[in-house]
Formats: sequence, C-alpha cells, structure tokens
Amino acid sequence: MNDKCENINGTVLEIQRMSTEDGPGIRTTVFMKGCTLKCSWCHNPESISFKQELQWIKTDCIECGICIDLCPSKALSFKDNDVIIDREKCKICNICSKECPTGALELIGSKWNVENLVEELLKDRAYFEKSAGGVTISGGEPAMQPDFVVEVLKKLKKQGIHVALDSCGMSSEESFIKILPHVDLVLFDIKEIDSVKHKEFTGSSNEQILSNLKFVDNYIKNHKDSKSLWIRTPIIPDATATENNILGITKFLSENRIEYDRWELCSFNNLCNDKYVRLNIDWEFKNYHLFDSKTMDRLLAVAKENSSDSKNIIWTGSVKTEVEDFTSETKKSEFVDYCKITSVGD
Repeated sequence: MNDKCENINGTVLEIQRMSTEDGPGIRTTVFMKGCTLKCSWCHNPESISFKQELQWIKTDCIECGICIDLCPSKALSFKDNDVIIDREKCKICNICSKECPTGALELIGSKWNVENLVEELLKDRAYFEKSAGGVTISGGEPAMQPDFVVEVLKKLKKQGIHVALDSCGMSSEESFIKILPHVDLVLFDIKEIDSVKHKEFTGSSNEQILSNLKFVDNYIKNHKDSKSLWIRTPIIPDATATENNILGITKFLSENRIEYDRWELCSFNNLCNDKYVRLNIDWEFKNYHLFDSKTMDRLLAVAKENSSDSKNIIWTGSVKTEVEDFTSETKKSEFVDYCKITSVGD
C-alpha cells in the first residue's frame, strides 16, 4: 500500500449493493457524503451535509431516555413522544448512538480509507462480471472529494471493474479534470434549465453546471472509445415537471451538440419522506403523489419530438396506474410500485 493512499480518507454515507438504477448491469453504489446543492425535493437529504449527522428512527425507539441522560451537550430532548435533536448543540460525540439499546439513534456517515473501501467493493466482483455491471460513485456530490474518489477509481480500474461517476455537476472543472480519466461512464444531472428557477429549487444557479456538462461532453468525445455519458433529469411536481423545462433542456443539449448515450426523465417518488422524519425536517413534498404514466409519456414526447437523438431518451421510475377493483365493476386509481424502463431505441 502506498503512502498516498494511506493518508487519503473519504466520508461515505452508504454502500448500496445490487443496484440496477445507477448504470448498466448490477452495481454497487457508493454514496459520498456532502453535496453542493440543496434540492428542495432531495431524495437523500442525509447526503447534503458534509459532516457526520445523527438521525433518530422512531419505529425502533422504546423511549427509555438513556440517550437524553447521557448526552453531554444536552442536545437531546423528548417532545410529543419524539426525540428532538438540537443540531446546533450536538457535537457528534456518538455516545448516545453507541449506548442506545435498540439502535434508534444512528450516526450517518463513516470514514473510509482507499484500501479498505476498494477491498469492500471487490467483494461484489462476481455480480459485476455476470451482469456487465460495476461500481458507481454517487452522492451527495462525489467530485467534492476528488482525491479520495480518484484513488478509489484507479484501484478499481486496475482490477478490471467498470466504474461510473454520478454527479449533480456543481463542482469545479478541476475536479472533473482529475476524475474523468478514471471513469467509464458519467451520469450527469440536468434538473432545471432556467437559472433563476434552478436557484429557487436547489440553492444555486446552473451556469457552472451547464459549463461543466459541456466540458465533460468534450472530454468524452475525445475518449469516445472508452467513455460514455448519460443525462438524468428528475421530474418533480410543481418544479421541473413542465414542458418548458424539458423543451429548454432539449434545446440546450441540441444547440451544444451534447452526445449522450441515454437521457433519463426520472419520475418523482415520495418514498424518502421517512428520511426527513429521521432528521427532524419537514419535507415540502411529503403530500405529493406519484405521476401517472400519461404525464411521463407526455414529457417524454416533448423531449423526443424536439431532439435529433430521440431513440436514446427514456423515462424511468414509479408511477400510479389504474387497476381493477374486483369488489365492483369500476376502476380505481392506486399507487403501484411500477417501473417502466423503455428500451433504448423504442
């Protein structure tokens, strides 16, 4: 092991195995902690902060009060049968989570060194080889920990593992310069084409993101034999789910001759609400429901009709669908975990 790797650590939120949504084949996705955007709809709110955080899992709590008695910073209290975490007082000392008898208090984010993380990821090699899968480094924003990510990618590549970077695009061009030589695939988010709305929804304007996309595209064009680009757009109610937004993104991709192998319109889901509860955050999208397939088909049609590369545009995700109510002769609308992934070329 070289000294450089020994001295580089990264903060990892989670390692998710058997993923089929973060690139081709069966993949293991490493979610890095810390993001440069604060999307109002974020499906991984625990990934936004670069620091380790404490979360409380209500269903596991037996209200014993041990955590409150032990907390040296007096950052924990009970209110309406809930454990409230005062995050300004919390020092992340981890005393409460270590002593919690049921694991209801949990520390989010862990430190890994390069060698140990790579060793952990290589345990899944058999799945990668059989499915033409690999490892995806996601976030948060992984480009904000570039030195750590580069060393992990380099070691995985030496082992013949297909590697992908999943980025929101909001980082320095220098970080992409470091990372791009060591990836096979870039998954790049374009959320909202209007810069003012983008700042409203995410906390930042999109100029740097669009500039980085053009840079990434140009880099991949010069290394087309070994690298590819996927674009992903989250379709969010009362936010990005407008024909004007999809049309605007389509025009940007066309006018700048962005060459992508896949553009996914990712349908909104509300399965992350419990994550907000655990962090004592009131999520503004908690009462929104899934789209129906007609809505997704309509937005897909806008993208396809205005793109010269329509065969590579799809929509993915869960939708609501009409199902038979066998207790009557009528139909009713139910929310079904139904994933439509249109084959590229349809």
